[in-house]
Formats: sequence, C-alpha cells, structure tokens
Amino acid sequence: MFDISFLYEAKDVKDAIKRLSENPNSEIISGGTDVLIRVREGKDAGMGLVSIHNIAELKGVKQDGSGNIIIGAGTCFYDITHNEIIQKYIPSLGEAVNTVGGPQIRQTGTIGGNICNGATSADSASTMTALQADIVLEGPNGERVVNIKDFYTGPGKTVRDRCEVCKHFVIKKENFENYYGYYFKYGKRKSLEIATLGCSVLVKLNGAKDAIEDVKIAYGVAAPTPSRAYKAEEFAKGKKLNDKTLLDEFAKLALEEMKPRDSWRASKEFREQLIKEMAKRSLVNSIRRAGGRIEYYV
Repeated sequence: MFDISFLYEAKDVKDAIKRLSENPNSEIISGGTDVLIRVREGKDAGMGLVSIHNIAELKGVKQDGSGNIIIGAGTCFYDITHNEIIQKYIPSLGEAVNTVGGPQIRQTGTIGGNICNGATSADSASTMTALQADIVLEGPNGERVVNIKDFYTGPGKTVRDRCEVCKHFVIKKENFENYYGYYFKYGKRKSLEIATLGCSVLVKLNGAKDAIEDVKIAYGVAAPTPSRAYKAEEFAKGKKLNDKTLLDEFAKLALEEMKPRDSWRASKEFREQLIKEMAKRSLVNSIRRAGGRIEYYV
C-alpha cells in the first residue's frame, strides 16, 4: 500500500490548480513513475495526489500556424517516439525518450514528468535543452513561459511552483528546421538504466554539406543541471568538415564548460573522458544524418 492522504482526479488544468492550492500537502501525479517511487520510499509519505493523467488537453503532439511543434506535457514517451511529426522533424527526441526504462515505463511515463522531476539524468532533458524548448506553466496567477535554460535551478529542482501545472512544451521552428540530431546515452547496460551520461547534438550544415552552419550540444549528468556547451558551439560554427582540428577542439571545449562529479555510478575522471568522446561521436553522427561526412574519423 502507498501512504497517501487522498487521490483526486482533476477534470481539467484549472481544477488541478484549484485543488493543489486548497491542499498545501499535495502534489501532482501523472504517469506516477517517479512520484509513486518517492511515496514508496517514504520521501513523500502522507501527501495528497492530484492526478492530471486523464486531462486530454495535456496530451498529444501538433504544429501551430507558425510551424512550431507543441508537445503536451502529459504525452507518454511511446507516443512521442512514434508520432509522425516527431519522426519527421526531431527524431532524435523520439530516440532519446525511447531509452527511458522499459516498455511499461515508456507507455506510462510522460515528458512533463521527466522534465519537471528536475533530474539532470532525464533522457529527454539534454535533447530538449539543445532544442531550446519553452515550457508553458499555469498556476493560480495565470500562465507563464519559461525557457528550458532557465527552468532548472539545481539537482532535482526547478522554478515550477507546487501549484503550477506544466501544460506543454513549444519547440520553435527555427530551432529544429534543417537541423539533424543524435542522442548518445551511456550506461552500464543497454536498457532499464539511468544515464551515466547523456549527450545530444543538433547540427545544421551549409548547402554544400561540407561545413557546419550551426550546432547545439547539450549534456545530462555532466553538471548539476542539463547544460549546453556554448564555447564548443561557437568554435564549430563555420568550420569545414575536413578541418582536422574540429573534433578534438570541439570535445575539449565541451569539457571545459561541464562540471562532472563523482558518484556511485561513475567517477568524475570517467565522466570527463565520456564528455569528450560522446561530443565527438554525437557530432559525427549528426553530421552523417545531415548528409555530410568527416573522412578522417573512423
């Protein structure tokens, strides 16, 4: 049995906000793959749960009139991976969330929970950071939009207020159009594994496919929060693919901006090695998907 004081099924977003506001000792539950674990471990024992699991407006993927991609916070990982819009425009996000847990978790867990949990190891976090996603929150004081770079405040911490509901994510067209991505997850086993390190790269090549026009690289578990390596990005812009300094310098600069730590899953030194190697492999694979080729990399 789970030690909870009540479970309330919200009718819509405003109903959920109202119930959360009326009950200070309550929190949101959707898929429950993180919340119920905390309750079982005693961390949130005695809490009331306000379920947003069946609110239709929080589910699904669509494009607005400007071509921006809107992902409902209540959309499960399986539905994201197999969505036609995701597969056409940002398949690397579908690949990233397809590494979460096992089939049962991917059918239940939601991208909203994955991001709002605040864990730097969340498999969607680094790709959503590279995509510069906007997070739409609604609470007692109305709706607000927070860019993902400003969302995380520390390990397991975000700017979302307890009474706010994460409604959806907006990925602007200019942040995915003509970009090709690759997500690299390193763990001790191939499945049912929390990432030891995650790396997501998005690259846009020039018309001749021989130089980098733009690149984004973001990591999970390389710092206290999901983080971009801006110096590495700036270095790579405009570089020819046959420039033999490209990969080594890109990886070196990526490491300079990260702050890996020791943990029971990996040492700081091992993570530093991973940061550099994953930067190279993720960039190479993104370039290949974009139609380019780095001849000297095997």
